[in-house]
Amino acid sequence: MTLAVLALTVALLIPLYGAAKDQDVWQKMLAFASIATKTSILILMVSVLRDDWMIGMVGVLILSLGNAGLMLLAHVLRRMDEGI
Repeated sequence: MTLAVLALTVALLIPLYGAAKDQDVWQKMLAFASIATKTSILILMVSVLRDDWMIGMVGVLILSLGNAGLMLLAHVLRRMDEGI
């Protein structure tokens, strides 16, 4: 199981590289959404390994609410680009 956690950690670094390399705001937001999802899955795996449901609840909250805040930010940025 620790191999799976290590693989998820390495997979987490791929969007970080993409976000640092690209200058487009939308591509950066997509990379950050991917990071949030992978982080929450990593937290869920750690909670299963430790048999700790409180850590699992934090992972579920990040998974369900983290991307909602990112989508609200994307909507605000789109409105600012339109000039409304």
